[in-house]
Amino acid sequence: MGHPKTHKTTHICSLLTIILITSFSPLISSQSSLCRTSCGGIPIRYPLSIDDGCGSPYYRHILVCSEPANVLELWTPSGRYPVKSISYTDPHILISDPLMWSCQDGDRLRPTRALSLDTSIHLSLSSQNEYLFFNCSPDRVIMEPRPMFCERFPERCDASCDPSSYLCRHLPQCGPNALRGTSCCSYYPKATVSLRMMLKHCTTYTTIHWKSVGGLGTRRPYDQVPEYGVRVDFDIPVTSRCLRCQDRAKGGGTCGFETRNQDFLCLCEQGNVTTYCKDHQSTVHSGNTGAIAGTVTVASVAGGVGIGAGIWYLKKVRAKEPVTHGVQTNENRLF
Repeated sequence: MGHPKTHKTTHICSLLTIILITSFSPLISSQSSLCRTSCGGIPIRYPLSIDDGCGSPYYRHILVCSEPANVLELWTPSGRYPVKSISYTDPHILISDPLMWSCQDGDRLRPTRALSLDTSIHLSLSSQNEYLFFNCSPDRVIMEPRPMFCERFPERCDASCDPSSYLCRHLPQCGPNALRGTSCCSYYPKATVSLRMMLKHCTTYTTIHWKSVGGLGTRRPYDQVPEYGVRVDFDIPVTSRCLRCQDRAKGGGTCGFETRNQDFLCLCEQGNVTTYCKDHQSTVHSGNTGAIAGTVTVASVAGGVGIGAGIWYLKKVRAKEPVTHGVQTNENRLF
């Protein structure tokens, strides 16, 4: 008859083994099916994802599909924002901010928060956004009509908040007296820090982006209409490994990554491989993508930089201009 301590130790080991097997059992089945492809009718495709281990690690944990409402939201350092739409041909995410000014507010100006983006992620405010600031201090904000101001001070043109802009005079979806005498000026910040500086001296703001409504082959291919919302541009990292993984002739897998070290994985119906689904020589990973099933782990997106060489981006060319603010400082003060 064995020693009681031996039986007790064996029993504990057996329990631990059962717990470990139970924890990983959902992950041994089809991995690619665990990457959801939509939320609230909005398509989710590479490089974005709402399930950890899917998509690109550059955009890990930035989108969440809230249950049970099935609402897609973008997470930023300043809060969570409902997503209105996502485009992958012209890569951008259109979000709304319920705290921004709207026509229903009229001259009742509510304090708001400044939108902030994580600089370690490949996200940026689109140049198609136009920001309208309300009730700004004329002593602290450069409020000058843009054409005249730029002629007089060309080197400071970007620093002015234009009170004569078209959108201040024609607020979309609003009546003619929506602001009832409240001052309005239009300003494009080169960085989110400019938004925070402006809101120190303005009561509130709203964002309007110019939405393309035409297209090639239409009678008006370049028509644009103003629409409330913030357009956030993103880059699409393209790697030869991901292209091979997605190739239908090679199995049509889903691009993903190992959640512990962010190494590339091709997610297939039979499990995860490091190359492509029909490569029978590739190592199969079935239990290392612990968070793909939906478990949220704490990790920095900045770590995605380590996914190695051979990456290029489908992105617009953005001029590297110095950051300017509409707020008057000793560097840009006029008088």
